[in-house]
Amino acid sequence: MRHDHQAEAETRIRSAMQQLLAGSVPDGLKCDVKSLCTLAGVPRATLYRTYPHLKAEFDRQRTAAQEAGQYPDPRLAQIERLKAEVATLRERLSRKKAELDTLKDFQATALSRLAAQHYEITTLRLKTAPPTDGTVRRLPVRSTDEAGPGFE
Repeated sequence: MRHDHQAEAETRIRSAMQQLLAGSVPDGLKCDVKSLCTLAGVPRATLYRTYPHLKAEFDRQRTAAQEAGQYPDPRLAQIERLKAEVATLRERLSRKKAELDTLKDFQATALSRLAAQHYEITTLRLKTAPPTDGTVRRLPVRSTDEAGPGFE
């Protein structure tokens, strides 16, 4: 009778292992030893004491699946996907910050050049301004209406 009970428990544990590793994780459970015991209806102490080879097999298969890029627990797959997305976004953010710094430097350089050009133009206008002693007078500017034929 004892042997039949152990065989039945081992069968339930193996069945639960297959279910969890296949990705069919019931709500509220994970792909871990605690969920394996809950799904098989076996206390954790029994799994650790009587069936350590099944626990080791479960851990080995779960690790192999994760290393192969398969995540039996959809939440783990989502976590890994979100971690990759966060890393991508952080990299993108750092590139944008570097680009912004470059543009700010360009803006400062452009403003500096504009200020220097404005100063130079103002200085040249003052140097070329007509003398105020009346020796030079400005000519009136004619509009295009008064220019006559050929001066359009």
